[in-house]
Amino acid sequence: MENNNNQGFLEKVFHLSENHTDVKTEFIAGVTTFMTMAYILAVNPNILSASGMDAGAVFTATALASLVATLLMAAFANYPFVLAPGMGLNAYFAYTVVLQMGYTWQMALAAVFVEGLIFILLSLTNVREAIFNAIPMNLKHAVSVGIGLFIAFIGLQNAKIVVDSATLVSVYSFKGSIEAGTFQAEGITVLLALIGILLTAVLVVKNVKGNILWGILGTWILGIICELVGLYRPDPELGMFSVLPDFSSGFGIPSMAPTFFKMDFSGILSLNFLTIMFAFLFVDMFDTLGTLIGVASKADMLDEDGKLPKIKGALMSDAVGTSLGAVFGTSTTTTFVESASGVAEGGRTGLTAVVSAALFGLALFLSPIFLAIPSFATAPALIVVGFLMITSITKIDFADYTEALPCYISMIAMPFMYSISEGIAMGVISYVVINLLTGRAKEKKISLLMYVLAVLFVLKYILI
Repeated sequence: MENNNNQGFLEKVFHLSENHTDVKTEFIAGVTTFMTMAYILAVNPNILSASGMDAGAVFTATALASLVATLLMAAFANYPFVLAPGMGLNAYFAYTVVLQMGYTWQMALAAVFVEGLIFILLSLTNVREAIFNAIPMNLKHAVSVGIGLFIAFIGLQNAKIVVDSATLVSVYSFKGSIEAGTFQAEGITVLLALIGILLTAVLVVKNVKGNILWGILGTWILGIICELVGLYRPDPELGMFSVLPDFSSGFGIPSMAPTFFKMDFSGILSLNFLTIMFAFLFVDMFDTLGTLIGVASKADMLDEDGKLPKIKGALMSDAVGTSLGAVFGTSTTTTFVESASGVAEGGRTGLTAVVSAALFGLALFLSPIFLAIPSFATAPALIVVGFLMITSITKIDFADYTEALPCYISMIAMPFMYSISEGIAMGVISYVVINLLTGRAKEKKISLLMYVLAVLFVLKYILI
């Protein structure tokens, strides 16, 4: 009886049946999304500590910022999107702003905080919503495809299936790892990732409930077995760590005091500060818009006009999350592209987000378990989700080259330029220019905002 009451409460709050989902599906989707992005709990402190920040404090700030911002997404928009400090933005924060440009991390946090406040104003004044709606439908589908290629590429790199080389990238050499004596430390994990991709693919084909989550857990368990029997030997120098949870330090939550409310606004009026803030603003805005476009498009959440019904709430949660994250002591908090993994599992409401948020809270207490999830176990999930995102390519009108070519440019820019925002920029610029020069702009009724965006993107490449 109590279980039915709980289900009735969740139905009332999240409108599950209206969104063609149920509690079990949402729970699996929430766990899956968290598992594919739990790496941020280990990676973000590692990157930001390079700027002089306390790694333990950043870990706690990362988990709390993710928890709060994701709950805001559920409350403001009832969408299955999960937020956390963004990759790329954290690297820009530590390596460019602090180490290269010489600003303190306290000043960088101030720039992130101000960026969040500007986002709140832009969200209240419908500017971000208008930008989302101005992007043509074909280009929206292309963004979904581009994100698919992008996260598949990230997965291939995380698993070390694709590695750096003289040709920029090449396939991992098993023969080379055997000759170098690194097969048991590195080569075995590449092999496990390949097995994980096949395992996840079979589960997807068989339509097993929770297929992507089972793929992650199955690959991780194989890694644990390999470590226990001596097939896998961790080597921290190669970036290969134990896949067994380490409880030697107990379950204490690191103090956030070293980073909490440590922003420095002394340089706020300088030109350099404005440049840094604009760079954060630009990348965050279009990464978020790209993620919302791509994932919502794949989940069939867009209406017949290509609009996302509750986008204002989604953007507001992102904006508030960014400023709160800066107060806690972490770089820009943004909507994660890994949310696509939960959507692929059938997640359609804020209940998915609540489950992921709860796991970020749990991670504070059980960090040894979540930090032990290896990248070779989550990589197959990203690669298979990439495939599911790429299927949106069938919705693009390839008969009209003025639509298809900008879509193609947008799609290939994301993985090759390693940025969702660059893919959107290239797509918008090429869409406007190609349609203008071929005399199709009036016929297409390209909005004034698209022209403004194209000019701003061009200026961005010139000035930043």
